[in-house]
Amino acid sequence: MDAVVILLLGLSCLLLLSLWRQRSGKGKLPPGPTPLPIIGNILQIDTKNITKSLTNFSKVYGPVFTLYFGMKPTVVLHGYEAVKEAMIDHGEDFVGRGSFPIAEKIDKGLGVIFSNGNIWKETRRFSLMTLRNFGMGKRSIESRIQEEAHFLVEELRKTQGSPCDPTSILGCATSNVICSIIFQNRFDYNNQNFLAMTKKVNENAKILSSPWMQVYNALPALIHYLPGSHKTIIQNRDYVGSYILEKIKEHEESLDVNNPRDFIDCFLIQMKKENKNDMLAFTYENLTVTINDLFGAGTETTSSTLRHALLLLMKHPEVTVKVQEEIDRVIGRHRSPCMQDRSHMPYTDAVLHEVQRYIDLVPTSLPHAVTRDLQFRNYNIPKGTTVLISLTSVLRDEKEFPRPETFDPGHFLDDSGQFKKSNYFMPFSIGKRICAGEALARMELFLFLTTILQNFNLKSVVDPKNLDATATVNGLVSVLPSYQACFIPV
Repeated sequence: MDAVVILLLGLSCLLLLSLWRQRSGKGKLPPGPTPLPIIGNILQIDTKNITKSLTNFSKVYGPVFTLYFGMKPTVVLHGYEAVKEAMIDHGEDFVGRGSFPIAEKIDKGLGVIFSNGNIWKETRRFSLMTLRNFGMGKRSIESRIQEEAHFLVEELRKTQGSPCDPTSILGCATSNVICSIIFQNRFDYNNQNFLAMTKKVNENAKILSSPWMQVYNALPALIHYLPGSHKTIIQNRDYVGSYILEKIKEHEESLDVNNPRDFIDCFLIQMKKENKNDMLAFTYENLTVTINDLFGAGTETTSSTLRHALLLLMKHPEVTVKVQEEIDRVIGRHRSPCMQDRSHMPYTDAVLHEVQRYIDLVPTSLPHAVTRDLQFRNYNIPKGTTVLISLTSVLRDEKEFPRPETFDPGHFLDDSGQFKKSNYFMPFSIGKRICAGEALARMELFLFLTTILQNFNLKSVVDPKNLDATATVNGLVSVLPSYQACFIPV
């Protein structure tokens, strides 16, 4: 009986605390739907399609509104003007990384994606500098991608035109590019450790977008100790992390401070330099998390975009024909595509941009946070408040893109058929937290896709009209249903 009384008292205290915290913010934060005690607005949100819910809320409360995921308020920015004003005009105020409980549990505030403050600044600065030194955005990394594109083509040839799910092959290709920078070498597409790691990265992306994880992130204290897929995420990260630790030890044993071979060497050298400066960014733990971040981001987002692109091209064969005609005209069949070709291929460039716009891969980007008490559009936003930016609302803006729900490369072409830039194109997010690997991803998307279409015709196993390119889940990322394709040698 005493235990029941204690439990009821505890729940009552939580309820009163929730009500007090939510009411204390009223009149200061932007408007929004009334939250329930403890769980907030989670029952009013479609956890399978968060962006649809955000759009509906914006119609009622405007472009800046507040939602409660559990007891914590989250300010949502919806539409180009609000997003630009916050992330560009007030970029320094919104540079923090917002609450993401599962990542906080795994990464412990380290790495380049979910860190904050000096650790984030130092890790991002070092990572960008090192990636550029190893060729990101330059000719040297272009040759690595071209080499990997050759291996990709050879792997696709092995299918002999039979139906296959391209997920694993594309994951290996994109992962090998980032691996060549981090670990110095690439991996064979049949390497079991390599396949296991790319599989676990892909699995984590799906889990992070699941309705269960949206509930977990809203109520982590209640759910963390329960069984569920959040345990799988932790296990998968530990698996990849243990492999990374092995590689770090191997690098330490053969390190030449005068001749760094890759990202790990550069980080280890920096650790020795900063040893006496008490720099928390340069530790073994932060190195492991940072590599995990780079490996995951460098593998999953680009391979998912390519997988979406192939599906859309099969669904729209008339678009594929035009791209291949442009490839024949500009590149031909006897040399590899290079980045200089892109400026002479406006239609292909438009197709790549439209793929990224249409698939809306990361609908709300990653959560931001304000770094100081802030007045924004006459609302008071306390320091540390999580901020979500709806990239969907920008990428699907009908004023900029007349048919936002339709896949149409014409959105990025002018009347004369030349490529047309758009300020609304922000699939890599926007502001000071923009994706560090944007330049690398752009090169991979162009070189891999043009190389595939130079060597193969795509064939669907079903009528193209019946192909479904709609994401099955729209959470952290847009998850595409599995499909099979035939790669018919040209």
